[in-house]
Amino acid sequence: MELDRREFISAAGLGLAAAGMFGSAAFAADAPKTVKVGICDWNLGGACNPDLIPRAKEAHLDGIQVSVGTNPDNIPLRHAEVRNKYIELGKQYGIEFHSVAAGGILNEIPLASEPQSAVYVIDAVEAAAALGAQNILIAFFGNGDLRLRDARGRFRNISDGPFKEYELDARGVTRVVEVLKQIVPRAEYLGVALGLENTLTAKQNLEIIERIGSSLVQVYYDVGNSTSNGYDVPTEIRLLGKDRICEIHLKDNGKDVQVLTSPNVEVKWEESAQACKEIGYDKWYVLEESGREKRFIEDTQANVAFAKKLFS
Repeated sequence: MELDRREFISAAGLGLAAAGMFGSAAFAADAPKTVKVGICDWNLGGACNPDLIPRAKEAHLDGIQVSVGTNPDNIPLRHAEVRNKYIELGKQYGIEFHSVAAGGILNEIPLASEPQSAVYVIDAVEAAAALGAQNILIAFFGNGDLRLRDARGRFRNISDGPFKEYELDARGVTRVVEVLKQIVPRAEYLGVALGLENTLTAKQNLEIIERIGSSLVQVYYDVGNSTSNGYDVPTEIRLLGKDRICEIHLKDNGKDVQVLTSPNVEVKWEESAQACKEIGYDKWYVLEESGREKRFIEDTQANVAFAKKLFS
């Protein structure tokens, strides 16, 4: 049966609409994904300071990793008025709070040995939920290092290959596993991932995560730290996969020039970016760089542009 004119136009219109819809979908699939770049607040100009939010906007940043506190007597994110100020200024300047860090405070008061340290992790989880953050950073550096020290205070490399792997402090690791098992239900209830940032290999972190037994315990991966510790960063990223990395810190560990494009950089940026693309990583990249003295805005804008181009 032949179509009349009205039926023909209607059918043709549906066909064009469908073609346009599928064409747009195909284009969207090929388009580069938006890369979001944040910064640690201690690199922005000071921990726990919402007044620095306009500075983040000026530096072309998308978000801020907020410190929960700096010491037992200074935990600002416990207070509703501080949280509310972050939220209000974040909306005003278009800045997100993608994670909360229990960083320096746990490096001084380790989760592996000090009972009170668990409180700071819970503080971070609750603050993250209040700010709309998906992750917290749990740090294990300085006093909190999970590697075993010998009588001289040195770490023992137990790897025979080209990349290092250090012996673990078994007692400290067990303590961390036991504590985080108790915190996990609260994190799961609030939908906040617990990100382990430490000096261990990806394989060692996966073993710890397996012992804890929750998909919300993940790795907060730092390409600069892992490079400095002698680990194979691109291979580690592939080993961990998208679902076991909550966020990624970007830095080159330069002593004088804190710019990602420094000619003295040791991080394998191209190879690391390729590994992130292969695993489908689509979460936050977080600058742990302050820029050169008195050139924060200029250097951070350059770092943001570099990261967005590299990881897109």
